[in-house]
Amino acid sequence: MKKRIFSRKDLLAIKGLGEDDLTLILDTAESFKEISRRPIKKVPTLRGQTIINLFYEPSTRTRSSFEIAAKRLSADAINISASTSSVVKGETLLDTVKNLQAMAPDIIVIRHACVGAPHLIASRVDARVVNAGDGANEHPSQALLDLLTIREHKKNFAGLKVAIIGDIAHSRVARSNMHALPLLGAEVRVCGPPTMLPLRMDAFPGVSTCASPEEALEGVDVVMMLRIQLERQDRTLFPSVNEYARLFGLNASRLKLAKKDAIVMHPGPMNRGVEISSAVADGERSVILDQVENGVAVRMAILYLLGGIAE
Repeated sequence: MKKRIFSRKDLLAIKGLGEDDLTLILDTAESFKEISRRPIKKVPTLRGQTIINLFYEPSTRTRSSFEIAAKRLSADAINISASTSSVVKGETLLDTVKNLQAMAPDIIVIRHACVGAPHLIASRVDARVVNAGDGANEHPSQALLDLLTIREHKKNFAGLKVAIIGDIAHSRVARSNMHALPLLGAEVRVCGPPTMLPLRMDAFPGVSTCASPEEALEGVDVVMMLRIQLERQDRTLFPSVNEYARLFGLNASRLKLAKKDAIVMHPGPMNRGVEISSAVADGERSVILDQVENGVAVRMAILYLLGGIAE
């Protein structure tokens, strides 16, 4: 049997990947899940490789899981936050990366507020680059862990109905999922305040817009709620938090519109009582903590495949 190879140097976006690429990453991640359940959670796969996590924005789940993923593969993980680096002294992004490149890292994982920052870095360094979120553009590893979670609970994507509700325009998670899910055969519905919807929905084939949460939730298999991205808005795009919760928040009553076996997802961090009620977030249909667990496995798979081990 021919070994499947991830032939790309970097992982910068879901857009542009093929179905085979997505499936390879998911299959690889699935094989890594067992490692996290061992008494000693480590394999020597990336021993001797150096992975730098360069984060210009706050992060809990993404940064921690990339670090844990690297260490479980026996790589050396270095974490750098912009707030504690030479950035505060005026160093540019390119100068920071050039200095890091001089230290010969194997992989650079970067999160940045500017769209396209990971792509720029990938064009200037020999190290492989992973986009851990660039502005409101994409967050490929989050979409991949979402896909793995959905596949575990629903087995396949063909014919699945997925509702994504919230601040669609500013969500890199939504954007990556809107590229990935239709590619695998799912039907995607999005819903949010009109001020929080993308201007060009035709950029997302296979995705439809719903006028209300009720319309979006009717008969769906998967519900994905999103946080309001206040940090990416230059003006208030909704009257009040209370009104947003009333009109677009997911509560037990609204969830009844979805299928009885529908799963509820959220990329975190959650604003409880705003986009999702605690009763739903902690309920039996919630797979939010499954997403977190799968984040480690998916990021192990990404580092493994980019690390050249699959050649």
